[in-house]
Amino acid sequence: MEGTLWYVLTGTRGGRNRIRILQAIDERPRNAHQLADDLDLDYKTVRHHLDVLLDNDIVDKSGDDYGAVYLPTDRVRANWGTVEEIFERVE
Repeated sequence: MEGTLWYVLTGTRGGRNRIRILQAIDERPRNAHQLADDLDLDYKTVRHHLDVLLDNDIVDKSGDDYGAVYLPTDRVRANWGTVEEIFERVE
């Protein structure tokens, strides 16, 4: 998981937005529309990044597609020290 986190959050285009999304849902689980509004990003951009995060087991969703709420996975929570290190290095 540690390698996946580094790659998805720092080694690819869009990593900064994925970090912002992960920080936001760590504060409070949200749906894609809330994330787009809160982060001042296009809804389709948020959906793309959420799909990348879902595909890499970094976030999970609860509920149906349109209103699904996103939150960090248990695997990410178990590696939260790495996530914080990434946050610090990128900021």
